Amino acid sequence: MAVAQDKMTPELLWQLGRVSGEALSADGKTVIYGVSQINMAENKSEKNLYAIPLAGGAAKQLTQTPGAEGDVAVLPGNKIGFSLKGQWYEMNADGSDPVQKTNVDGGMQNIRISPDGKHILFSKEVKIKKISGSDHYADLPKSNVQIYDNLNYRHWDTWEDGNFSHVFYATYNNGKVGTPVDIMAEEPHDCPQMPSGGPEDMIWSHDGKSVIYVCKKKFGKDYAISTNTDIYEYNLDTKATRNLSEGMMGYDVAPTFSQDGKYLTWLSMARDGYEADKNDVIIMDRATGVITNLTKGWDGTAASSRFSNDGKKIYFLAVIKGTEQLLEITLQKNIAQTTEKHIRQVTTGDFDINDMLAQSGNTLVVSRTDMNHAAELFTVDLQKGAVTPLTSVNKAAYDKIGMCKIEKRWVKTTDGKDMLTWVIFPPDFDPAKKYPTLLYCQGGPQSAVSQFYSYRWNFQLMASQGYIVVAPNRRGMPGHGVEWNASISKDWGGQPIKDYLSAIDDVSKESYVDKARLGAVGASYGGYSVYMLAGVHENRFKSFIAHDGLFDLKSWYGTTEELWFANWDIGAYWDAANANGYKHFNPSEYANKWNTPILIIQGGIDFRVPIEQGLQAFQLAQLKGIKSKLLYFPEENHWVLKPQNAIVWQREFFNWLKETL
Repeated sequence: MAVAQDKMTPELLWQLGRVSGEALSADGKTVIYGVSQINMAENKSEKNLYAIPLAGGAAKQLTQTPGAEGDVAVLPGNKIGFSLKGQWYEMNADGSDPVQKTNVDGGMQNIRISPDGKHILFSKEVKIKKISGSDHYADLPKSNVQIYDNLNYRHWDTWEDGNFSHVFYATYNNGKVGTPVDIMAEEPHDCPQMPSGGPEDMIWSHDGKSVIYVCKKKFGKDYAISTNTDIYEYNLDTKATRNLSEGMMGYDVAPTFSQDGKYLTWLSMARDGYEADKNDVIIMDRATGVITNLTKGWDGTAASSRFSNDGKKIYFLAVIKGTEQLLEITLQKNIAQTTEKHIRQVTTGDFDINDMLAQSGNTLVVSRTDMNHAAELFTVDLQKGAVTPLTSVNKAAYDKIGMCKIEKRWVKTTDGKDMLTWVIFPPDFDPAKKYPTLLYCQGGPQSAVSQFYSYRWNFQLMASQGYIVVAPNRRGMPGHGVEWNASISKDWGGQPIKDYLSAIDDVSKESYVDKARLGAVGASYGGYSVYMLAGVHENRFKSFIAHDGLFDLKSWYGTTEELWFANWDIGAYWDAANANGYKHFNPSEYANKWNTPILIIQGGIDFRVPIEQGLQAFQLAQLKGIKSKLLYFPEENHWVLKPQNAIVWQREFFNWLKETL
């Protein structure tokens, strides 16, 4: 076989189709999926819907109207429903005769038609609080002042303006929408959850007689320091709301029903204020109200869950030793007797199962990635665990480039633990040569380094430019037991940083690693890690890149928004109990030791790690005469979302490495 000569580039990466599973036809024979393509010239994406036989075969494009179709649903009469530009559309199963069915003033988000087709559910913003100057003083309409008397005055990338996302329902008859009912009334609360909740936060009950929704019914300071979301049920007949997860103090999210409606399941964390707590699969018997934790004794954390079609099993996703896999729980006749002994891992392999779409017979349709491939849809044989490709949207692009060799390596840490470390090699890797090598520092801090495929922190792209990439599963990551996952809290600059150094030191023993050309790169907690390493690396590294990293913990605590995270992982700076962390785990305390070139990247509307963090680090480097550059994105948040900005990010990233490594 001829060796591919081309390599992954930033431009090619952003030309890839982004595949999303949408729905399964009523007969279980056809999969509907979305593909988003980036229009670089227009600096935006375009999404269309496609259909492909579950058994495999040629795909058919269903839509081509400008915009992004979402909320896809299979409807009676061989119809497909979807949202587009805030309205509800319906078309034939073959994509013909698309018709806009609604014309709701102001549009709708997260649209769902009830099981009996008689109601429509959606979310919409409602003005609840007075915030602006003109809200308070009608005679000053041009005033743009914002007035706050409580916390959570901004979140993620948006200042609080007094509007809250509420859940509505209305009668629905072939496109005719009745008077909407706000089931959250005048509450200053959001559903879906901010900043990244979606339609999974609001679902119909099996019989369409009630709405189940996720909400954190707290406001102001109470909201800013708590993770206590709950699962609520609103009854359409009585108009009454009840809290189904009353007394469960952490995140309760992602409700799903069994097909017969007898059971409701959701994901739950036990402790308030701990956003990365063990995520358990909870089941409620609707008839008795009895709640059972199905994964209480299982040493892991779940990512999502769904019932099998027959209601006898629950499938869920979880990170297992550096990969995200599909697992199943076999429900016992007496639900309370279901334990970790009834959990089975269905899939194995060096890939991530990152979404579950639908089940047909013994087949589950999933989304899958690995470090060499963006998401495509696959089918899983639920008995054998075999994973088979279904879509091939990006096959032509990948066929033209060389794939990277991925090695799983176990590294001994300073405290004698075994740490999984991914090593990614250039496509044309020659062990007789020496390569510049990058230590990748993951964010989170409690998110996994698995077989994910990022459009920014892309290991295939980095390696294809001639770098070996070292990506450790350092302390704090899921997939290695609850203790390993939890141990990073209040130890940010301790063992996790030692883990990073253990990984790069171990891989650097190889003859093909050029120890004179080592770099460290990362974002968020990964950016913090780079800043910490800049003060403690003892000249191991020749270059650094930090994106939206935490440079000074005291100023960060004083300006970040989700204070539950800051409180749990670091604590208030005025509390003497946290003095050690603010002294020894604070990158700014090591400013006198900085001596290495550094590229600093900062988003202008990143309220999680606000702008002063990047500016302080850049100012330090400049005043010390260290080669440094600031890459500032005024309109980007904690991520880089605009396509042309993303290309600039990657060009500057690799230009910096060429200059300094």
